[in-house]
Amino acid sequence: METGTPRTGEAAGRVTVGLEISQEKYLSSEAGDPQMHAILSVRVDGTGRGGGPRGPVLAQVLAVDCSSSMTWPVEKLHAAQQAAVAAIRKLPDGTPFAVVRGSERAAMAYPDTPRMARASARTRARAERAVHGLVAGGGTCIGAWLDLSRRLLTEQDAPIGHVLLLTDGKNQHDEEMPLAQVLEQCAGRFVCDAWGIGDGWDGRELLRITRRLHGSASSVREEAALPAEYEQLMSRLLTKTVPELAISVTAMPGGAVRYLKQVFPTEAELTAQEGTGRFVTRAWGDETRRYQLCLSADPSGRPHREDLQLAVVAVDVPGGEVRLPPPQPCLVHWTDNPALSRHTDAQVDHFERHQRLGEAVAAATDAHRRGQRDLAEQQLGRAARLAHEMGADEQLARLARLVNIDDAQAGRVTLRPDVAAVDFEHLITASSHSTYGPASGPASGSAAGAAPGGGATVSCPACSGKAPAAARFCPSCRHRFEERR
Repeated sequence: METGTPRTGEAAGRVTVGLEISQEKYLSSEAGDPQMHAILSVRVDGTGRGGGPRGPVLAQVLAVDCSSSMTWPVEKLHAAQQAAVAAIRKLPDGTPFAVVRGSERAAMAYPDTPRMARASARTRARAERAVHGLVAGGGTCIGAWLDLSRRLLTEQDAPIGHVLLLTDGKNQHDEEMPLAQVLEQCAGRFVCDAWGIGDGWDGRELLRITRRLHGSASSVREEAALPAEYEQLMSRLLTKTVPELAISVTAMPGGAVRYLKQVFPTEAELTAQEGTGRFVTRAWGDETRRYQLCLSADPSGRPHREDLQLAVVAVDVPGGEVRLPPPQPCLVHWTDNPALSRHTDAQVDHFERHQRLGEAVAAATDAHRRGQRDLAEQQLGRAARLAHEMGADEQLARLARLVNIDDAQAGRVTLRPDVAAVDFEHLITASSHSTYGPASGPASGSAAGAAPGGGATVSCPACSGKAPAAARFCPSCRHRFEERR
């Protein structure tokens, strides 16, 4: 089932937001722990038409690994310097920015005091000289780099804070400033994209950072490719002019929110604001993102064989003039017919397969580290089968760097004899970038034909509980509503 409209191309000169829900509404009333899964597609258009925030939108920190391992090969530090320079040159005048030198401690590379400079021809030239003067030495404590970045960005009023982090090694000095603690302090303060270079970094460590800080993890096989990647990333980043977009999920009686997580274009953790079903997402340009919503559903005392609203989903953009879609319902239809309840929504199925693919790659990586080549091969075969089922040709091509794929459909692969540990790290980061998933199919049993605003809620005059605007009676106290005209 799908409801809503993902694209809203009206209102020239104004940002518009679209919302679509894709789900299969039928659940078995006999299930032990009924859960409703749905995919929310949120689309933002018109961010380049003006009318966005006045003044600088972006505040940028570049965190560059300068640990001892960056000295060899010599091309590695040179590529890191060239990439940082490429990013600095893309910054518009007036943009607050800073460069952090990362080792077992974090230090200012530019400016030389813990503050941020404003981009201009003069400050960009000074920053470039400072970057070219970076010298590698010391260990790695990524928590310290992120903590200094947080303190720098806290002083800025630009609505989008961003950290671009590069590392070539593992977080070996975590005891100096534990990463878990720092991530809690940084969550919601800025977005972080993390890159791996060389052959000693940990892909899952980068994902741990970017999933918490709503960025993406990537890597380069050839050092020389990094400057162009940084330039492209900055170009995309500078198109983002919507600092925040909130997704609110209001559960109806019989329903409860278990989680909401981003599944496209990358995976990201979302945490509801305390005591609410409101999830804040950050840094939007003209783009579509998809989220998996999981709701607990209790059939006790609920009518069967009819559509019920389990939750209502709404989006809002704090501040600014934005055309928002009406709230959309997430439905449940309790049934005793297994022919109805056994089906899974195509989009839900796609992203759950993608999650299992990532788990298979992680398991293969662990097996290879332990020297269990047969088990690594078996898990990569599982990943190849899942990629084939999803039609993810790009992912199959990445897997083909590590294995000879004899039969993707059957998951028959052979591990290449020359595969290296870093090949698995590249596969881990690449696997975190999901494909869009199947196009929305026919809205079987959909509420697309419901009256406009049918997803909104109203207060019951008898008990003050929330009820769907189109409901005939209150789901909490069963008070019958007068007919609405």
